[in-house]
Amino acid sequence: MEFYSVVLRKSSGYWVALCLENGIVAQGDNPEQSISKLQEAIESFLLVCETEEKVDQSPISILELHEFLTIDEDNKSNSYELRKVYA
Repeated sequence: MEFYSVVLRKSSGYWVALCLENGIVAQGDNPEQSISKLQEAIESFLLVCETEEKVDQSPISILELHEFLTIDEDNKSNSYELRKVYA
């Protein structure tokens, strides 16, 4: 089981989790739910990677991270969390 770096932020009433290693995103009503959904998405992604030849597995770019952190400019909280998640 590997661990992944995840950035969490609240946006439009939901918690959004972004995996930095592969760009997979999930959302939920709270941080735990968004992380749980992200773990499921990562596990599904890894299964696809095992069976498909051409799957992009690159980490997100700094520009993509910047967009993720600033996309909701109306949200004034600017509260983020960085977590380690296992999948």
